[in-house]
Amino acid sequence: MAVVVPTRRLALLALALSVPVLFVPLGLVAALALVNGVLLVVALVDGARAPRPASLPVERQLPAVVALGSEAEVAWWVRNPSPRTLVVALADELAPSLRAGTRRARLVVPAGGQARAATSIRPSRRGRFEVAELAVRVEGPFGLVARQATMSLPATLAVHPRYRSAAEAELRINRARLLEVGLRSAPGRGGGTEFDALREYSVDDESRRIDWAATARAGRAIVRTYRAERNQTVVCLLDNGRTMAARVDGVPRLEHAMDAVMMLTHVASRLGDRAGLLAFDREVRAVVGPRHGPGQLARVTEAMYVLDPALVESDYRGAFAHTLARFRRRALLVVCTELAEQAFTETLLPALGLVGRHHLVVVAAVADPAVARWAASVPDDATGTYRKAAAIAALGERRRVAARLRGLGATVVDAPPGELAPRLTDAYLAVKATGRL
Repeated sequence: MAVVVPTRRLALLALALSVPVLFVPLGLVAALALVNGVLLVVALVDGARAPRPASLPVERQLPAVVALGSEAEVAWWVRNPSPRTLVVALADELAPSLRAGTRRARLVVPAGGQARAATSIRPSRRGRFEVAELAVRVEGPFGLVARQATMSLPATLAVHPRYRSAAEAELRINRARLLEVGLRSAPGRGGGTEFDALREYSVDDESRRIDWAATARAGRAIVRTYRAERNQTVVCLLDNGRTMAARVDGVPRLEHAMDAVMMLTHVASRLGDRAGLLAFDREVRAVVGPRHGPGQLARVTEAMYVLDPALVESDYRGAFAHTLARFRRRALLVVCTELAEQAFTETLLPALGLVGRHHLVVVAAVADPAVARWAASVPDDATGTYRKAAAIAALGERRRVAARLRGLGATVVDAPPGELAPRLTDAYLAVKATGRL
C-alpha cells in the first residue's frame, strides 16, 4: 500500500513563504494559516496527481554469482508508461556485507521511456544473500509530495569463495599435459602405469618394456608406452569445525582450505581423474560425488559456499566412516584441517585407522606466517618474550603432529597462505606420477 510523504521541496517552500509573512500587516496567525492552507491544497493536488509506484514497471538486475572480494554491478531499471516525465527515488535492501557503493538512486524517467541507475558491490562475506524489498517513491508534478511503496522483487545472490589459485591450476594442467606428451614421444621413457600405445623399439628403450607378442607379429622389436593413470578418485575432506574459524593473514583458515580444494578439484578433474568433496564438522555438511570434467569445479564450489565454521569439535571418525561407506573404490583422501595436537590425539589419530589401510591419505593445513615470525623474532620486552615462547611451542606442536601423521603413512602438506593450494596439488601430481594409487 502506497503512502504519501512530503518532499524536501515542500519543507523548503513552506519555510520560504513563512518569512515574508512576518512583514505582512495582517495578523501573524491569520497570515500563516492562509499561506499554509494554500500550500496544503497545492500539496494535496500534487499528491493526487502522483502516480502509484505499483503502476511503474521496476526491475532489479544483479548477478546470480559473485566471487568473494570481487566487484559486480547491481542495476535498477524504471519504465514510465505515463505521458509526463517522472522523478523516481529508489532505496534497495542490500546487506551491509555486500559493501554496495550506494543503496539509493534518484532517476528522472522521460514520458513513455525508461531510466537506469547502478551501483557496485564488493562482498566481504561468503554465503547466500536474499535480496527482497525495494522502496519506490514517485514524486508529484510539482515535486511537493510523493507516493511511496515497498515492492517485492525477490532475488538470491550467491557469494562464492574466492579462487585465488586459478592461474596456478592452469599452469599445472598445461605442464602435466606437456610432460605426458613428452614422455610418450621420448625414446626409453613411459610416464605412469596405464598402457597407452605400442611403438617401434629404439636404442634408449628398456628391454623390460618390449611387448614380445607384438614383436613376433611385426617381425621387429615393439615396446609398450605408458601414461599416468586416469579415472582415479580424489576426495577432499574439508574440516568445517572450530579450529577452521581462526584467521590467518586476516582470512579464516576455512577460506584458505577452500582455495586448495578448488585448485585440486580443478586440476584433478581436468586431468581425467574423479574429484569429490565431503565437508564435515560434528555432522556431514555437504557431499559431492566424484566426477571428472569441467563442471565438477562448479559443483564443488556450489557445495562449499554456504559453509560457515561451526564452533564445535569435528568428528573425524564419523566423516571417515561416511567416506568408507560412500567411496568404496581406493582413493586419495585429502583431509583439509588444522594440525592441532589435542584434536589429533583425541579424534584424528583413532579415525585414521579406519581409512589408512584402504585409501591413501594426505593431510593439508595452512601455517600462520605470523607465528613463524614471532618464533624467529628478537624480543625487547616481556610481552615479546612470552609471545616468542608461545610461538615456538605452537610450531613444536605442529611438527609433532606432522611427524606422527607421517609415521602413520600419511603425506603432510603444511604451508603458508598462497602456497597451500599449489603444494597440495603438487603432492597429488607426485602420487599420480608414481602410480601409488
